[in-house]
Amino acid sequence: MHIVFAASECVPFAKTGGLADVVGALPLELAKLGHEVTVYLPLYAVVRPHLTGQWKYAARSITIPFEYYNRFVGIVDGGKRNGVRYYFVDCPDLFDRQGLYGSGGGEYPNNWERFGLFCRAVLEATKLLGVPAVFHVHDWQASLIPVYLRTIYASDPLLGNVGTVLTIHNAGYQGWFPPQTTERLLFPWDLFTMDKVEHFDTFNFLKGGIVFSDMLTTVSRRYAEEIQTAEFGEKLDGVLRGRAANLHGILNGVDYTQWDPATDGYLAAHYTANVLTGKQECRTDLLHAFGLESIAPSTPVLGIVSRFAAQKGFDILAGITDELMRRDVAVIALGSGEPFYENFFREWAARYPGRVALQVRYDEALSHKVEAGSDIFLMPSRYEPGGLNQLYSLRYGTVPVVRATGGLDDTIDEWNAEQRTGTGFKFHGYAPQDFLAAIDRALAIFPNKQSWQRLMRNGMVKNYSWTQPARQYVEVYTEAVKRRG
Repeated sequence: MHIVFAASECVPFAKTGGLADVVGALPLELAKLGHEVTVYLPLYAVVRPHLTGQWKYAARSITIPFEYYNRFVGIVDGGKRNGVRYYFVDCPDLFDRQGLYGSGGGEYPNNWERFGLFCRAVLEATKLLGVPAVFHVHDWQASLIPVYLRTIYASDPLLGNVGTVLTIHNAGYQGWFPPQTTERLLFPWDLFTMDKVEHFDTFNFLKGGIVFSDMLTTVSRRYAEEIQTAEFGEKLDGVLRGRAANLHGILNGVDYTQWDPATDGYLAAHYTANVLTGKQECRTDLLHAFGLESIAPSTPVLGIVSRFAAQKGFDILAGITDELMRRDVAVIALGSGEPFYENFFREWAARYPGRVALQVRYDEALSHKVEAGSDIFLMPSRYEPGGLNQLYSLRYGTVPVVRATGGLDDTIDEWNAEQRTGTGFKFHGYAPQDFLAAIDRALAIFPNKQSWQRLMRNGMVKNYSWTQPARQYVEVYTEAVKRRG
C-alpha cells in the first residue's frame, strides 16, 4: 500500500513537540512492514540545513490559486531515508521563517494561507509524483487535505477515490480563522456551515478534517474517549461523538533506536535494566550541565522536559513550589513556551538557587540527559493526548509522577509496594495537593534502594515500540481504502 503522510513537523527536520516524533518514527515502521511511504513537509528555514548539496526539485512550479492571486511552489526531493521518501513544499515567502507557526509568542496571521497552500500543494504534487492509496494527515495544519478531496477535488480522476485518515495529536489546537477564509481558499460558501467547517463563526481547519476524513485516530485509547466529552473535547466533542464509530485510539510508540540508555550517544554513560551503574554517572553529568554539582547523592532529582503551557499542568505545580522545596529535592527543568510559564520557572529558580535549575530552550541532547540523569520525572498535565516523555522515562529508569489522563493513564501503573508491581505514581484530581501527594509517595520509596530499583526495572523492561501501533494503523488505512473502493 502507498501511504502519503502530510504533516507540519517531522524529526529530524522540524520539531516543536511530539507530533514530530510520531511523523519521524511511524513511516519508518510502516516501510519495514513492506509499505511504500512518502512524507510531505513544508520547507521551513530550519529544514534547509538538512538538505545538503545541490537541491533536486521533483517539481519546479506548481500553481496554487487563491482568491485574487496565484502562488507558485516547488517540491524539493529530500531523498529516501531508511525506506521512506521525503518531499518538501518550497514557498520561501510563506515558510522560510524562523518559527514554524509564529514568532514572539504569537501566531503568524496568515497561517490560513501557509497551511492552506501546503495542503493543496501536497495534493497537486502527488498527481505528479505518485498518488497514494491513502493520505494520513496530522493535526489542523494538514486537515484541509480531506476537505479539498471531498469538495474541489471530488471529481478529480486521480484523487477522487483516495482514502483519508486524520490523526488528532492535540484537540486544543484547531486552526481558527475568519469566515472569509472560505472564499480566500476558493471553497464554496456552502462549506461554511455548522455541519462542515463553521465553528462559532470561524473557519475551523481541524473540524473540517474531522467531518470529511474517512477515518480518525488519536494518540491513546483514553484520549479517544476523553475528547468526546465537554471537558476535553475543546468544543468539538459533539462533532467527535458523531464520528465515534470511525475514531480509534492508537497509542504512540517510541523509537528505541533514538531513545535507549544502552546506546544513547548523548549520555555520559550507558546502562541497562540489568546493569544500572551508568545511571549514576548520567545523574552527575546532568547536575554538572545545570550547575547543581553540590546536590547530595541522597537527594532525588526531579526532572521536567516540556512545552511550557497551561495544558501541561504547571498551574498546579505553581501551587506547590514552596511546599515542595521543604522536601529534600532538586528540580531541573528544560523547555520553552508561553511567556507566563517561562517566567514562572525563572522566578522559581531565582528563589531557590542551587536547588532549582532551568534552561529555557529546546535542546535535543539536554532532553536525553534530563531523562537519563533524573530520578523522578514530573508530568502533571491537565490533559495529555498521548505523551512520549513518560515512555522515555520508563526506558531510562526515571520514575514518572503523572496525572491520570490520556496516554499517561494508559501507560503508567501505580506502584504497589506489597506486590512490587507498577511503574510510577499517578494522581486523579487536578489540584496542587493531589500532585504533591503523588510526589510524596515517590519520595517515600526513594530511600529504599531495593524497592526503588525494582520500580525502575519494572519500567525499563516495558516495550512501547512502534511495531504494534504500526500494524493497527495499517488496519485503519485498509478500512479507509475500502470505503473509497
